[in-house]
Amino acid sequence: MKSKKVAVLYGGRNSEREVSLWSGAAIHGALVERGYDVHLIDVDLEVAARLRELGAEVVFIGLHGRFGEDGCIQGLLESMGLPYTGSGVLSSALAMDKVASKQVFAARGIPTPAYHAVPAAEAVKLRLSDLPFPLPAVVKPASEGSSVGVHIAKDQASFAAACEDAARFGGEVLIERYIKGREVQVAVLDGEALGAIEVVPAAEFYDYNAKYKSGGTTRYLFPAPLPLSLYQAALETTLAAHRALGCSGATRTDLIIGEGGDLQVIEVNTLPGMTASSLLPKIAAGVGIDFPTLCERILAGASLKA
Repeated sequence: MKSKKVAVLYGGRNSEREVSLWSGAAIHGALVERGYDVHLIDVDLEVAARLRELGAEVVFIGLHGRFGEDGCIQGLLESMGLPYTGSGVLSSALAMDKVASKQVFAARGIPTPAYHAVPAAEAVKLRLSDLPFPLPAVVKPASEGSSVGVHIAKDQASFAAACEDAARFGGEVLIERYIKGREVQVAVLDGEALGAIEVVPAAEFYDYNAKYKSGGTTRYLFPAPLPLSLYQAALETTLAAHRALGCSGATRTDLIIGEGGDLQVIEVNTLPGMTASSLLPKIAAGVGIDFPTLCERILAGASLKA
């Protein structure tokens, strides 16, 4: 790979642009440190022309969210014949669409919270009686990441406000049965579950501010302090979800472990954050993989998937 011209795509045109700028800059710095011929490209509508002008031979995708994590950029790179990191077109699209991924999980017997999904235009008209389960409920856009637009609704007023906020992102709005429990994340790299980390936010749940702007108040426990059998079950369940969606490269799966010890898969992230506070690098570091080595391993897996 050191003989190839590497493009790192970052930034993009969505609500996760800020996080992607951090991820891309960190990836770029790590690969420069290791001696790669690497170049940053802030993704806009001219990204194809900019890749051609650069003469890019391989692409490290440092994007998050719509147009980056949902199969769109992957399809463009496939059509250009440029090997890229992460999952392919279909896997990326399935994982990004939380409703579609839940349908896959249900078909494969992978536990995931009960849910109700409606188009954004209908979400603002929803009544509590329309739900197949009582409040509290988690309300979120079906195709956003980084906990953008996610709320826990506990009464009619907060439910209506949450639906209105989630609807502004377009697409479908997902209402999930709320499960009180521990927030655990598992990283997969090259088909191997690296480990599980427990996240203990100062806020009610691991929202955008807790992820990126907590000021050190969010605690990260690695390895997650779980009984050995439950820890192993978390790894196995995550691998099952990763494989069910057909993912490749590095992924990170969000789990909730209920008070009774029941595992529930919330979502699979096909392009995990690569910032200083991101969980994939924390888990990798916990098993002896430093950040530049992690970036090298992800880059080594770049390929065409179609």
